[in-house]
Amino acid sequence: MPARTSVNRPPREPKAPKIPKTLTEAGEADTELVHDGKYLSLEYGAVHLSGAGSEDVEFERCRFTDTAFAGVSLRRAGFGDVAFKGCDLANLRLSGSRMLNATVSNCRMTGTHMVEGVVRDVTFDGCRADLAGFRFCNLRDVVFRDCNLSEATFQNAELTNVRFENCKLVATQFSHATMKAVRFSGCDLSGVAGIQSFAGATVSGADATGLLTAMASALGIKIED
Repeated sequence: MPARTSVNRPPREPKAPKIPKTLTEAGEADTELVHDGKYLSLEYGAVHLSGAGSEDVEFERCRFTDTAFAGVSLRRAGFGDVAFKGCDLANLRLSGSRMLNATVSNCRMTGTHMVEGVVRDVTFDGCRADLAGFRFCNLRDVVFRDCNLSEATFQNAELTNVRFENCKLVATQFSHATMKAVRFSGCDLSGVAGIQSFAGATVSGADATGLLTAMASALGIKIED
């Protein structure tokens, strides 16, 4: 019997959001988020959303263009089949929330924090996400592409089929994270923390040099010039 040959299948791409071609323009009432608010099939433009402390807010089949969530704080929020483009998400706080079937492109995410959330079938493309946080989050079928994730944290996160492509990950925190089918390619991994969590990850040869200092530190090895 001939031996089986392994096939290197391409990684699964995140599902694209299903957004209707025609959306209703969001009104003033749709920018002031309230408890249990449901925001469906809306087109958000260059407006600033507010809703500090709002709970159980749901966005479905919405598009956000140049929309500002900066400083908004939401608990148990849901984002399903949504697209963000050129948005200001800096210091957005999401607790126990979920983002499913979404694209986030060219957005400012400095200091964005998502804690104990679910991120599934999401593509982050060209985002500035330094100091962002995904602590205790479950990320599955996610792509970070051309993103600045310097000093971000994935502490205690579960990452499954997650790809980091051409990202800046300088001093990014991965302590106590778990990785399954995670890939790093074209990334700057200088000074990453939590090198033990990289078990199960695939790192390109060029990227591996950036892990040298972290690996040496974990093994108690001193590197001299």
